[in-house]
Amino acid sequence: MLKVNDYFAGKVKSIGFDAASTGRACVGVMEAGEYTFTTGQPEEITVVSGVLKTLLPGANDWQVFMPGESFYVPAHSEFCLQLAETSSYLCRYLSHSR
Repeated sequence: MLKVNDYFAGKVKSIGFDAASTGRACVGVMEAGEYTFTTGQPEEITVVSGVLKTLLPGANDWQVFMPGESFYVPAHSEFCLQLAETSSYLCRYLSHSR
């Protein structure tokens, strides 16, 4: 079953799904802007298109992630994103911490 999510007054939209081989995940699109997200469980985020400038939990410096690159966000944390253009991503919800 697909679950559609809408965040930040419609500027971020995602479709969640459960895949037998890879577990729970979502794909989404974000308009240009700045966003702060919180996590309930560990997440692995892969950039599909665009560029995600990311401030990860505990980091002092922003990192830039390009298409095909991934980053990890621990459970029960907060991270910030800055996008200069509309971008898309794949988020995998992990069942364990790295």
